[in-house]
Amino acid sequence: MARPGVVFDCGEALVPNRKESAVPLSHTRRRPTTFPLVAVAVVVLLGLAGWYVFSGRGAGLLPQDSWGPWREKRVKDWSVLIRVNSWSDAAEAEMHMGKAEDFTMKAYGRPSTATAVMDGTRFTLTPGGEVTGQRSQEHGAR
Repeated sequence: MARPGVVFDCGEALVPNRKESAVPLSHTRRRPTTFPLVAVAVVVLLGLAGWYVFSGRGAGLLPQDSWGPWREKRVKDWSVLIRVNSWSDAAEAEMHMGKAEDFTMKAYGRPSTATAVMDGTRFTLTPGGEVTGQRSQEHGAR
């Protein structure tokens, strides 16, 4: 019997001899979301790693075979050996002034600058392998 004012009452509407089901009323299956999330995370991490290495910032992680040959150049009485990485935007240079002073510059993704202690020459190395030098006024520019 239906009670007045009640439109639908599940308890009284059950058919006798019918088994109740343990399946929820919604028959849609939920797919696990773990795999798509892991796949997206892997793609993002690989993209960031690729950007880091090939932009030049991670050039130290690249194999030795990715570096070109050393070439020599003279800059303001300094002997300079330069090599450029063929896989990324990076260059390295070794500066020598006889046995008096030597140092290494690394331009990984952005220009690098250094100043020589001996004569005050300020060097700039670009990731493309260009080296420039300018002697400071304090040490007498020639």
